[in-house]
Amino acid sequence: MGSGQVTSSVPSGTSEFQGKHVTVAGLGVSGLPAAKALHARGAIVTAVNDGDDARAREQAAELEALGITVRLGDGATLPEGTELIVTAPGWQPGKPLFRAAEQAGVPVWGDVELAWRLRGPDAAPWLAVTGTNGKTTTVQMLAAILKAAGLRTAAVGNIGVSLLDAVLGDEQYDVLAVELSSYQLHWAPSLRAYSGAVLNLAPDHLDWHGSMDAYAADKGRIYEGNKVACVYNAADPRTEDLVREADVEEGCRAVGFTLQAPAVSQLGVVDGILVDRAFVENRQKNAQELAEVSDVDPPAPHNIANALAAAALARSFGVPAQAVRDGLRAFKPDAHRIAHVADVDGVAYVDDSKATNTHAAEASLAAYEPIVWIAGGLAKGAEFDELVANSAKRLRGVVLIGADRALIREALARHAPEVPVVDLDRTDTGAMLQAVTEAKRLARPGDTVLLAPACASMDMFTNYNQRGDAFAAAVRELGA
Repeated sequence: MGSGQVTSSVPSGTSEFQGKHVTVAGLGVSGLPAAKALHARGAIVTAVNDGDDARAREQAAELEALGITVRLGDGATLPEGTELIVTAPGWQPGKPLFRAAEQAGVPVWGDVELAWRLRGPDAAPWLAVTGTNGKTTTVQMLAAILKAAGLRTAAVGNIGVSLLDAVLGDEQYDVLAVELSSYQLHWAPSLRAYSGAVLNLAPDHLDWHGSMDAYAADKGRIYEGNKVACVYNAADPRTEDLVREADVEEGCRAVGFTLQAPAVSQLGVVDGILVDRAFVENRQKNAQELAEVSDVDPPAPHNIANALAAAALARSFGVPAQAVRDGLRAFKPDAHRIAHVADVDGVAYVDDSKATNTHAAEASLAAYEPIVWIAGGLAKGAEFDELVANSAKRLRGVVLIGADRALIREALARHAPEVPVVDLDRTDTGAMLQAVTEAKRLARPGDTVLLAPACASMDMFTNYNQRGDAFAAAVRELGA
């Protein structure tokens, strides 16, 4: 871990943006507040957007009423005179707009970068979380722990609450629990979190980043300039490598989390207890009990890891042990994250529709045994050999749905040829009821029927929420 003093954010105020020609790329959750915030600070704002649908036109009208220029259906051309671009996080770096900006020497920020620079001098510090999977759950756990300690906080960022709204709103916070995607980190060069965590790294969004190395490097930006702790996953050496490469403030420490007994400067698990050997006096000899594994909902291995990461960030901010326990007990996970739907004829039915990639699905499969697995959807370029090989011994049977199910079927033939497979050759939404019915036929009392698709949902459903709802409705129909 490198060290070196890092300057704070640029002070807020109108002077930096007064009269500056700023192009906001993309409308939506981030673009709208960015355009309004810049306009309010005297910038001459032009908003551009690829799409020209009803929602975009509605948002354009809202901005035009303020005197902001909007160009719909043209997100490729750099508006004349642009001195700065503020982009929505999902816009890929290779877009023509950014190539033109690079040639013209125009800097590109994301909405997170803008929020960071607009923070006031007494702004709340950020405890920041990234990773391939588990970000939202960890940030929600962290916010629950901080609230249990009596701190004014909010879960913000990639979780769906604009950081700009949090930073510029009237609400006063002591600390913010911030979820950051790799996209957001890519466009946030001056972000300096109080403490940051990378939960895990697995291939994802490689079409956007170009390579696994580039994806990991963007995730690793969360550690730059950390003040107190860089929290890493001891079971994922790549996260620790990112800590070593980071340039942090003097005195910042590497703090690991593990599902095993913790070493010095780690949080871990001993005899069903979450313990801290990082933020205690004489950590060579002492450990602090934080909570019981049963306080984590649900107590699946990957969710315990999420809880340890949240606890590490909270402890880095000085939160007492009791608040960790109270916060974890108060936390309730969002829908479609290893959610127990019902028991039918002695078989448990569990909805983890949020497991949209192989890394998330493998974590979900590791929590149960034996399993009838419902999987499939849009693979997004994923390969399934490692997932199937690592999970084969847990499988009672598999029901495949969705457009790219053949990729999973072929991996099963290679690594689990003895496991019975039902391949449903239909992609209509009614396929879910048939999938659950087939899973019931394969399952025995004591088994778990697990929806952990390892794929995106958009071939059959609007999103993973609708897919999970369809699964739950099918289970209820089965029970009836």
